[in-house]
Amino acid sequence: MENMGSAKYTELGAFLRSRRERIRPADVGLPTGPRRRVPGLRRDEVAQLAGASVDYYNELERGAGSQPSEQMIAALARALRLTADERDHLYHLADRPVPAHDGAASHVHPGMLDLLQRMPSTPAQVITDLHVPLVQNPLAVALLGDQSGLRGPRASFVYRWFTEAEARQLYPEADHEHQSRAFVADLRAAAARRDAKDTEASSMIASLLDLCPEFAALWARHDVAFRRNDRKRIIHPVIGLIEVNCLNLFSEDGRQRLLWFTPAVGTDSAGLLDLLAVVGDQDISAPAG
Repeated sequence: MENMGSAKYTELGAFLRSRRERIRPADVGLPTGPRRRVPGLRRDEVAQLAGASVDYYNELERGAGSQPSEQMIAALARALRLTADERDHLYHLADRPVPAHDGAASHVHPGMLDLLQRMPSTPAQVITDLHVPLVQNPLAVALLGDQSGLRGPRASFVYRWFTEAEARQLYPEADHEHQSRAFVADLRAAAARRDAKDTEASSMIASLLDLCPEFAALWARHDVAFRRNDRKRIIHPVIGLIEVNCLNLFSEDGRQRLLWFTPAVGTDSAGLLDLLAVVGDQDISAPAG
């Protein structure tokens, strides 16, 4: 990685510090504590929220050390509750290209991020309208697998559903037909809502039409329906079958969704989700969404 030392990187450190100092611990679910001596968050708290080492974050604020990766910038933007403009500014200061606003490094709607972090006992995640995961809480990682490492078209679970057999291991085979129909109808609704100049959705659809006959046949039906709620049977590799209700909260522009999973009434899923918190994300190798 490149070493940091220019005036722009000094400005990056000052910008991070200014954003850190404006946030109250309660805003990000941290205790205020009786002996807090600094305004806003401490450096170690930002590092914890962003998944960085304290030493590395300290160097960033000093304008020293190595150039932060795009993934680290996205994590810092979430930790510091940056607006979309502030997030883009951070990328510019770090001499990194500003990512597309609907890709895997997209800026997460602050309100959705706040709600996500207020749901520690419920599996929850924020995704784009193309089913690209943006952020997951620990229980969502435990239930669905870690989805943070995928880039390009494969970042979309819909794309993987129709192109990779492993993605379908998330649901029982008897549910695959329903899931396929629902994914295609939802994708059609999301694509139509986007700007006519948008290429992300159109290129993904064109690729799926070329690669997957099943997708092409379903697309030709012109079914359209956003996935606002659904009852799902999810196969966990350690716990087994868990039946849940999947609920969605949409952002105003429809580009992002907060998904959370609650135990289905009349099943033993409540106890299984409690067990999930103990088991964690061990042995999960097939990311899903």
